[in-house]
Amino acid sequence: MNIHTTELAGTYFTPEQLPADRRPKVLFFGRSNVGKSSLINSLLGRRLARTSSTPGKTLSVNYYRVDGSLGRLLFVDLPGYGFAKVSKDEALRVRRLFAGFLERAENVRLALLLVDSRHGFLPPDLETLAQIVEKNLPILTILTKSDKISFSEQRKLIANLQKQFGLLAIPFSIKSPAGKGEIWKRIQEAI
Repeated sequence: MNIHTTELAGTYFTPEQLPADRRPKVLFFGRSNVGKSSLINSLLGRRLARTSSTPGKTLSVNYYRVDGSLGRLLFVDLPGYGFAKVSKDEALRVRRLFAGFLERAENVRLALLLVDSRHGFLPPDLETLAQIVEKNLPILTILTKSDKISFSEQRKLIANLQKQFGLLAIPFSIKSPAGKGEIWKRIQEAI
């Protein structure tokens, strides 16, 4: 995809703040520290999403406007789950925000579920997968940090996800451009 402009289009902390927006959306789901912001930055070709070595920094829903050869669309970075060291009140607020977004989301074309390739699906990933399936959203699994496991382990994990859940999975690492083109191809098909 040829990208003309990108920008942070909005940051939302409560369900009530979420705007009604009919632009096509690509959603990014995943545990804290799985690499959602790094993937967004890699796909956009610039550092727009904030990255941190401290898990759980994304406690809001962030909209990134992407204008390019596919037209105008939104990348939506959802709060990570797990690991975040926040108060019970803050964790409850984030869960409400997450649920509120899923309830109101319009024109979702693709849900990217990012999973750390070293661990595969953990219980929180399965819970999120169930929520995505319940909303009948198209899913693409991204196996992040794929450089940390062997090629044969990647193939085994991909085959297992296909067999167990019927999910297409693409390995990705920020250390290599491999996978990036395939992810854009799937986004383009979904749009």
